[in-house]
Amino acid sequence: MTKAEAQKRLAKLRQLIGEYRYQYHVLDNSIMSEAAADSLKHELGQLESQFPELITPDSPSQRVAGAPSPQFKSVQHQNRMLSLNDVFNHGELEAWLDRIDKLVAENIRQQDFFTDVKMDGFACALVYQDGALERAVTRGDGQTGEDITPNVKTLESVPLKLREGPKYKHFLAGRTEIRGEVLMYKADFARLNQDQSQRGLALFKNPRNTAAGTMRQLDSALVAQRKLHFHGYDLLRDDPNEVETYSMAYEAMRHLGVKTNAAARICGSIEAVKSQIKKWESARLTLPFGTDGLVIKINNRQIYQRLGVVGKAPRGAVAFKYPAEEATTKVKDIIISVGRTGAATPIAVLEPVNVSGSTVSRASLHNEDEIKRLDIRIGDTVIIHKAGDIIPQITRVLTELRDGSQRPYDMAGELKKHDLDFLRLKGEAAWRAVNQNDKAIVARSIEHFAGKAALDIEGLGEKNVRLLVDEGLIKDFADIFQLMATRLEALERFAELSASNLAAAINDKKSPPLNRFLAGLGIRHVGSQTAIDLAQRFHTLEKIVATAEDEPEVFYGIDGIGEVVARSIVEWFNNDRHQKLLSKFRRLGVWPEPARVISGPLVGQSFVITGTLDGMSREQAAERIRGLGGTFQTSVAKGTTYLVYGIKIGESKRQKAEAYGTQVIDQSAFERLLAKSG
Repeated sequence: MTKAEAQKRLAKLRQLIGEYRYQYHVLDNSIMSEAAADSLKHELGQLESQFPELITPDSPSQRVAGAPSPQFKSVQHQNRMLSLNDVFNHGELEAWLDRIDKLVAENIRQQDFFTDVKMDGFACALVYQDGALERAVTRGDGQTGEDITPNVKTLESVPLKLREGPKYKHFLAGRTEIRGEVLMYKADFARLNQDQSQRGLALFKNPRNTAAGTMRQLDSALVAQRKLHFHGYDLLRDDPNEVETYSMAYEAMRHLGVKTNAAARICGSIEAVKSQIKKWESARLTLPFGTDGLVIKINNRQIYQRLGVVGKAPRGAVAFKYPAEEATTKVKDIIISVGRTGAATPIAVLEPVNVSGSTVSRASLHNEDEIKRLDIRIGDTVIIHKAGDIIPQITRVLTELRDGSQRPYDMAGELKKHDLDFLRLKGEAAWRAVNQNDKAIVARSIEHFAGKAALDIEGLGEKNVRLLVDEGLIKDFADIFQLMATRLEALERFAELSASNLAAAINDKKSPPLNRFLAGLGIRHVGSQTAIDLAQRFHTLEKIVATAEDEPEVFYGIDGIGEVVARSIVEWFNNDRHQKLLSKFRRLGVWPEPARVISGPLVGQSFVITGTLDGMSREQAAERIRGLGGTFQTSVAKGTTYLVYGIKIGESKRQKAEAYGTQVIDQSAFERLLAKSG
């Protein structure tokens, strides 16, 4: 970027950031998320660092301001370690107050509240007996945790003996339990990853996971090498009357030598609580550790206890969660990706940007209509959001930053330049390739047919499939089963052993499960779960073929299969080309085995997974659910039994689960359920 270009860009950035500041701080109106605004400020700082002579006095930069592990000894908690229910806006906060106000005689709105930032760490309980540290226990499932005392003793911030001061001396006698979070500060995390990089090792994903993984190491010497901190958030005594309020608990912890957050405050009204929420939405970014919300509790512990518990959460507290992390970046280009069904999907190529702990360089724009709706142009600055903290999406174009260099994108025009011919049917959003026999499309469809979600043929991955298609050895799915080791050996990528292994792997899949065979055929709208539903309804492929020909209306009446999916199934099986393909399978001795009747302890129960699971892919989780008779769904609907969340929970799915009465469980509870059922 030239100095002149930087000067123009800086002027627009200052204007937009200034407008954001005015709207947010003066009019109490947010025109974008704090995360997106911070991303713009970061770009401004980078440019000013590159061109310091362009810094102006009015620049914003110048403004001063789980289940217990068998590796550890299990310990029963004397008092359950509960989790908190979340609220996402002031309306939900008010609804919480209205609910609990009906349960006690006191007027809840006239009570003091206690607030503190919600720490993104690893929950742990420290048990002191007569002032000396006796045991450190993880949260575990709330009832039972893991004894990690040796590891916790390596933390300098954890007193091995409680401090004796002028106040709270009586807490040095008997049992005192201090609960808190083990944290890795952001600066220490950055230094750790820098060291990993210099040593050529894999980088850690985020501070929270790193802290949790470190505390569950079997080698305390390794724990001692990493800088971790303990921050207390609660103090328990056998006689609960000794700790009258949460503010008193914090004061006692500080006197006893335990670090607590300076952000904690007593709020005399709900309006004061809302002020804290607003304050920490931006101020939390200045904290040394990660946080995604504000914990709000009824300060009076007697009232808090009387409110009781619902599920795994106390009624007397909630966590106000801030919006998902967002960032801004530029659209460098828009390219077309042609999938196995021939659908052309526009993909935005982005300047790499970190969102929710991972680098995003591409985002699907879905279809031509979405590009027009957002008015996305090449060169635009856009706001990126991770839907469910997994899938990057462009949510908004910052048109205020346009300088005339941006270029509108004509998808229909770009498709005319492609080697394939595309057609957009009336009523459909997608452009699709007319020539389904194109090598690239054939290769992608065969990759899917041979992939893990379908037949799972070992050795028939992307590179080998492309080679076999290019060499003319495979033109359709059935051709896979005509491959012989002698023909494979003649190809560049194959030696005698690898050719023999692939031929054996192919031969082993001649009688695949019916649902996997159906999922691999590439029938539009038929994924893994619909394939299972079809297999369970008809049991054999012959029955499905006959029904599609003689009684197509039957498909329209199957629970879970709508009109669009039913029509797609009927059209596929009545297509001449597909009928010839099935006949070819028959001649080659390839035919799916009849579906066994699904049974198991999870029959009748359905699961949706959101977020990333630790050590388990989504497909692996789906297989375990199905193996026990359960149903795996991709989205929450009426009747969904469980929403399982990993590292983070997608807000939209959580809201649907709440609306439908779906039980929300974390990964540790999910794994316990599987273990109990299996």
